[in-house]
Amino acid sequence: MSPVDAPCDETRVREILGTVADPEIPALSVVELGLVRAVRWTGEFFEIDITPTYSGCPAVAMIEEEIAAAMSAAGVPAVVRRVLAPAWTTDWLSAEARRKLTGAGIAPPGRVIPGWERDPVACPHCGSSETELVSAFGSTACKALHRCRGCGSPFDHFKPL
Repeated sequence: MSPVDAPCDETRVREILGTVADPEIPALSVVELGLVRAVRWTGEFFEIDITPTYSGCPAVAMIEEEIAAAMSAAGVPAVVRRVLAPAWTTDWLSAEARRKLTGAGIAPPGRVIPGWERDPVACPHCGSSETELVSAFGSTACKALHRCRGCGSPFDHFKPL
């Protein structure tokens, strides 16, 4: 293989990355979560840019290690780069990620429009929008704890950013 030939294409790299689960939200892959920003072949290895959900995310080192391990196991040379700008936004969550969050009992983030109220947080268990914020911090820093007034269930809400 010459230094110009890639061992596979970007589509295959993204398929491999799609098998890497987020350690804090294992129902989602790093691709579905929108952490993978770019994949480039350098002539020697794939450079994979990831952006954590926030700059102080305690799971980002583990995510980088899991990505490197998955690429190595697939025999694909890769280097993972942490890119902090532009900052990650919940707009980068795929539609499939939002569906999977609900299926895992986590309310997906709604829209955030500057100067406007946020969408009501719907209960992922019963669908009621009659919910209340219990704590701005849930099981992880990127989630808030809510309670449904309809079914009484507590649940995490992925904070819109």
